[in-house]
Amino acid sequence: MKPIKILLVDDQPLFREGLRTLLSVHSDFEVVGEAGNGEEALRLVRSLQPSVVLMDLQMPELDGVAATRRDANGFRQFL
Repeated sequence: MKPIKILLVDDQPLFREGLRTLLSVHSDFEVVGEAGNGEEALRLVRSLQPSVVLMDLQMPELDGVAATRRDANGFRQFL
């Protein structure tokens, strides 16, 4: 079975690193990318095509809520 491709989006690099570490111990998950704000997330969603996006709601530039509203149609699952 293919692993679930995950994009991590949070403005705190240490938090993203922690999530990546936690997810890396499970062979069912593959972190395919990381973004520090909603603008980056939208670019990476288009290029990486993750199955799941784990996104922080409060970030600089473009927060998670606004990013979801802007282009939620392209996401399979948004958490």
